[in-house]
Amino acid sequence: MTEPGTHPTGTHPASTLNTGSHDLAVSAELSRFMAASWAPSALPDSTRVAAHAVTPARRARLSARFPGERLIIPAGELTVRSNDCDHRFRPHSAYAWLTGLTGEDQAGGVLVMEPAGPHGHEAVLHLRPRSPRVDGDEEFYRDRRYGEFWVGRRPDLAEAERLTGIHCAHLDTLGSPTGRNAASDPELAAALSELRLVKDAWEVEQLQLAVDHTTAGFEDVVRALPRALAHPRGERWIEGIFGLRARAEGNGTGYETIAASGAHACVLHWIRNDGRLHRDELLLLDAGVETDSLYTADITRTLPLSGRFSPVQRRVYELVLAAQEAGIAALRPGARFRDFHRAAMRVVAEGLADWGVLKDAEGDLHRRYTLCGSGHMLGLDVHDCAQARAGTYLDGVLEEGQVLTVEPGLYLQPDDETLPAELRGIGVRIEDDLVITAEGARLLSGALPRTVAGVEEWMGALLDGHS
Repeated sequence: MTEPGTHPTGTHPASTLNTGSHDLAVSAELSRFMAASWAPSALPDSTRVAAHAVTPARRARLSARFPGERLIIPAGELTVRSNDCDHRFRPHSAYAWLTGLTGEDQAGGVLVMEPAGPHGHEAVLHLRPRSPRVDGDEEFYRDRRYGEFWVGRRPDLAEAERLTGIHCAHLDTLGSPTGRNAASDPELAAALSELRLVKDAWEVEQLQLAVDHTTAGFEDVVRALPRALAHPRGERWIEGIFGLRARAEGNGTGYETIAASGAHACVLHWIRNDGRLHRDELLLLDAGVETDSLYTADITRTLPLSGRFSPVQRRVYELVLAAQEAGIAALRPGARFRDFHRAAMRVVAEGLADWGVLKDAEGDLHRRYTLCGSGHMLGLDVHDCAQARAGTYLDGVLEEGQVLTVEPGLYLQPDDETLPAELRGIGVRIEDDLVITAEGARLLSGALPRTVAGVEEWMGALLDGHS
């Protein structure tokens, strides 16, 4: 299979390069000159991907699920953002989990599990290697999509083998990619999700690192509130402050940051973030740092922009917190996955009935005000393992080593006439990340306070330090 910008012989003639529309022709003299006199610049022999020690066992588990079948796990391709500019590339999570390769240079890569013997497989990584600097091969300095001088260095095949411990071959040798393909085969996609449901110790460490960086990002946001409050797009200021921490400490954000003030917090996935902040309103910040290994945190805090909750804000917040506490208390190995959601929703329904918003706590009318589930698996994807079969995930039981969020919320729409006027336009979500343990669950995000008093004290200390 020949990819755009490459040629089966390994050379890259001008007709196949991803050059700009105004790119000048290259003379034979310039081509020879560009190919000559480059010093060696090999990667250090000791360099390994961070997950080098754990990926062989992962591939062995996949092999055992599909004996004798050829398995194809693509990293994915670049996607155009506008004209000749691409979106940042992130490898598919299954590809990253099986290879340990997480960089933007993996566009087009394909892991193939070739049947070997009656039960096993041989892993072969088909990659676009570093272009040779030889006369007649212009990719390294002319190709704007893959050229080293345009987008950075890729490892050569020998370097890629040292990085991963996997046999590597040129992408051009892949041929027709027949077999089970994770991009199109539901059974393989489901298996790859299910194999990731239980995290190993290394993965939990990566998730804790993501949470720790996210905690620092939330602290950055609170310190930045005076500037954000003064800006006409304060939500964007918040998004930018958190994004700086995410890019400085990791790969970036694990998903688009939700910085929702006032009634915007009633929009569950508010990512426009174009609103002004007002001191008498709440800010719902849902954000997560993705580590360089691509594991992401997913945390939400709802903060009073004045530093203090008003009485009505406190009332809504404390009901959501009570629901979250009930959900967390339901987490333990052997519990049904849906149990923690049901526990949280019981508290929400009873609270709404106590307020007189509902006649009673029975039935499902409370869903008008809470809208969605109360949590999900977490890992390489923010909504991790989403292709898993219902019987192993949504209708399954919790196991030690699973990592998930607990995030009940109340979203009291500003135009909802079933609500008293003072409740309209308030949105509150509290979200934390937890790992299932033998005894129950351990809070990974416990460094961020959750109680009303804790949030107010934490904000006060950070804002005093800022001033």
